[in-house]
Amino acid sequence: MEKTSILSVENLSISFGINEVIHNMFYNLFENEILGIVGESGSGKSVSSLAILGLLPKNISKITSGSIMYENNDLTTLSSKSFQTIRGKKIAMIFQEPMSSLNPSMTCGKQVQEILLQHENLSKLQAKQETLSLFEQVKLPDPNRVYEAYPHEISGGQKQRVMIAMSIACKPDILIADEPTTALDVTVQKNIIELLKELQAKTKMSIIFITHDLALISEIANRVLVMYKGEIVEQGTVSDIFKAPQHTYTKALINSRPSLKTRLKVLPTIQDYLNNSVSKDIITSEQRKQNHETLYSKPPLLEVINVEKEYVSKSGWFTKPKSFKAVDNVSFKLFEGETLGLVGESGCGKSTLGNAILQLDKATAGKILYKGIDITKLSKTDTRNLRKDIQIIFQDPYSSLNPRIPVGEAIMEPMKVHQLYNSDKERKEKVIDILNRVGLSEDYYNRYPHEFSGGQRQRIGIARTIALQPKLIVCDESVSALDISVQAQVLNLLNELKATFGFTYIFISHDLAVVKYMSDQLLVMNQGHIEELDDADMIYNHPKKEYTKKLIHAIPKGL
Repeated sequence: MEKTSILSVENLSISFGINEVIHNMFYNLFENEILGIVGESGSGKSVSSLAILGLLPKNISKITSGSIMYENNDLTTLSSKSFQTIRGKKIAMIFQEPMSSLNPSMTCGKQVQEILLQHENLSKLQAKQETLSLFEQVKLPDPNRVYEAYPHEISGGQKQRVMIAMSIACKPDILIADEPTTALDVTVQKNIIELLKELQAKTKMSIIFITHDLALISEIANRVLVMYKGEIVEQGTVSDIFKAPQHTYTKALINSRPSLKTRLKVLPTIQDYLNNSVSKDIITSEQRKQNHETLYSKPPLLEVINVEKEYVSKSGWFTKPKSFKAVDNVSFKLFEGETLGLVGESGCGKSTLGNAILQLDKATAGKILYKGIDITKLSKTDTRNLRKDIQIIFQDPYSSLNPRIPVGEAIMEPMKVHQLYNSDKERKEKVIDILNRVGLSEDYYNRYPHEFSGGQRQRIGIARTIALQPKLIVCDESVSALDISVQAQVLNLLNELKATFGFTYIFISHDLAVVKYMSDQLLVMNQGHIEELDDADMIYNHPKKEYTKKLIHAIPKGL
């Protein structure tokens, strides 16, 4: 039986100034299907979907050829006024970042209600009832509370559900979901995927699901388009793409993600596949065992003993203060040269524990021994000296770099603070050496953060961290926002630097596949306490606790 096409993109080319970013794009979206579009940042996924809704930036972009046909209309020729009847009602979109897509000064309920009042013939009361019904459909806990709440008062997963409620409010024919789960925990991501599949089955709408994660696409889509540098390089059913990928780029995307079965010495990158230089060397369980015997024969570098971090909130003059334990009686040992994986959902206390170890947010109880000395009792001067030994790589390198300082100076700054080396000339030589080590050239020394891609900025963040030659580095979600292949490059770099300089890592992430690949020991946190602590492979292969099983079950596995 032939499928009916609901949207046809034919020969579409889009330019920004003189640069053509989309080249002769052809595809159909059929009725009642989920179409996955996959590719890395800059491949043209989002640009081509914004063109469908007429949301391309007016002055700098131009559709140079082709058509986008929907209901016998070419969407590329419509005026802004004509689009108003289509956007939200017929074709809706869920954006990548719900916090910046929702209006912070309006309650969540009012924002969804606004769409209904704009497009549907409803009274305010009917619109409110419909909004509450939508909140129930997207499985928001306590719809009445969320209706009255502002975006900052609800979690990331709940904000994304509000966005989904808003996008399906007018029962659109087509829903475009642009990276709707990128920054979410693996369990929340699974819930959102299941929700979208459920809504699609119920409403029979067609969904375009955009992501850089092929394993995730396998969980939701019927068909897949693979995009690379503005072109569709491959398309087919999910089964075809996964079981018999044709294009080198597709093979690279599938294999750049750390495998849950084998541990490669070096993760393959896109470039490795394009250059046909993929290394298949694996770390055997025997090699791993020998390495661990050496690691754990020495005294621990860091010892965390019964650490607690309590926050007290006082909401009013006459109300009793409420206390909340973000970290609850946590103890573990960390050995020199080890990578300890710290995993759990948002709000489990991972970053709070990391901040307590870094002395950025003091623990309220317990001891933290670094080289046998309790660092919770250090003077300000000693704590400042400790900063040289214990460093952090942040999640978002852009907001952790000063936009007004060239990256070379940003890397040199901590060297000056801690009075390393004898002169600025010597420091500059060291900075250039560090830039080379993290895969960046000397030419980048005088450039500013905004001139770099996300992956390059993360390398700059790493360069700044290793400038002080620390002993212990806390990597706080330091690869979670990166494309799969850029993530592979950064993970390889972290392992390479560890081997060269003997670094010890605490690797914090909600991505269990990445943590398992990187870690010697794995510490699973839930609601401030430790659920499980054991060898990373042991926990993955034989999880003891239900919570750990749930986390592992939620990892997108691919086909």
